Amino acid sequence: MFEIVQTRRLTPVTKLFEVAAPLVAKAARPGQFVILRVHGRGERIPVTITDADPEAGTVTVVIQEVGATSKMANELHDGDHFHDLAGPLGEAVPLRDNGHVVCVGGGFGAGAMLTILKGLKPMATRTSAIVGARTADLVILQDRLREAADNVYVCTDDGSAGYKGFVTGKLEELIGSGERIDQVLAIGPMGMMRGVAGVTVPHGIATLVSLDPIMIDGTGMCGACRVTVGGKTMFACVDGPFFDAAQIDFEELMRRNKTYRDEEAAALGRYEAAHCHAEAAAAQA
Repeated sequence: MFEIVQTRRLTPVTKLFEVAAPLVAKAARPGQFVILRVHGRGERIPVTITDADPEAGTVTVVIQEVGATSKMANELHDGDHFHDLAGPLGEAVPLRDNGHVVCVGGGFGAGAMLTILKGLKPMATRTSAIVGARTADLVILQDRLREAADNVYVCTDDGSAGYKGFVTGKLEELIGSGERIDQVLAIGPMGMMRGVAGVTVPHGIATLVSLDPIMIDGTGMCGACRVTVGGKTMFACVDGPFFDAAQIDFEELMRRNKTYRDEEAAALGRYEAAHCHAEAAAAQA
């Protein structure tokens, strides 16, 4: 059991958890992830590490409600426990020690960017963060990102904060202004990362994207996160999660990412129905 030391509600569907996990905190490197289980019979879900504090012995993760398990996780509070927290897993992202690195995060991706930006901070590297969401209320961790990055650009679909439009639009704007960009790291929804690659690859900008959204088991055993990179079959969880965007077969990846969509929707429906039934029964008691 892993105690939840502190929680912070970031948006109506996104929550930050600081969890006591000394061994994981000591070994964690930027770009790696953990596998969580809410309870003993629960689903295993991969979650990118947002931050790690070896001295305090804690690991921080951000969970966005997408399916039944993530919704269940976000109902936990300070002092509750995760049944399992295994990690760190995956390969650490290679960090440049020079030049200008731009991290692009959509939605929950802003949380995954933080540990990378903190890893780059001691190096002779200039960093920028581009973070996006549908509205200002859904932009997360601006305070902590501004502490870690030299520049932070907020993008919202409706223009309620910062740049009006997608993160790809802001990235194009930076490139078009003549801003020197040596590397781009993108984390977020699959469509967003594909869009980032579409912007950067034609300009010859080295781009790495995190394929954590397609992972399930997280240990290479289930085979569900197979992806073709440079014509070779690889696994997002054990060979990644970061890969060269120019080498990824995004057409195949987008199809594979929808494999369990119906099952996930059905599981969420069952959970919400059971949850409503339990609340109704408690109200009548």
